[in-house]
Amino acid sequence: MRAVVTRVKNARVEIGGKINGAIETGLLVLLGVGPDDAEAQADKMADKVCGLRIFEDENERMNLNLAAVGGALLVVSQFTLYADTSSRRPGFSHAAKPDRAIPLYQRFMAQCRERGFVVEHGEFGADMQVFSQNDGPVTILLEV
Repeated sequence: MRAVVTRVKNARVEIGGKINGAIETGLLVLLGVGPDDAEAQADKMADKVCGLRIFEDENERMNLNLAAVGGALLVVSQFTLYADTSSRRPGFSHAAKPDRAIPLYQRFMAQCRERGFVVEHGEFGADMQVFSQNDGPVTILLEV
């Protein structure tokens, strides 16, 4: 499982011109699921994302996690994180198929909710437009 996690002041995802999910302070998570991923990877990724200390404290040091700032998550499925870029035209055979990816995407979000966070999201497989006001910018690549 792979994620691109961006600290944001606000973010939203639109589908067909309508807002599907929106947050203020928090994390925009682009989440990709690999073909060999299982529930253990979804749980571990949720733990990593929710525990990341990438928000600034009173000394302007990245010391605070999402809970400490009362932040939320906007999770967007992103199969392109598993793109094969060995040629100029990316291939996506390294991404999990929807029957495997959707339950793990949903499990990741459920695990974040169980930790007490508000989780907004896109729609798996939809044509989405993602808007964000990055804070910093701070962007972290995670893989479990």
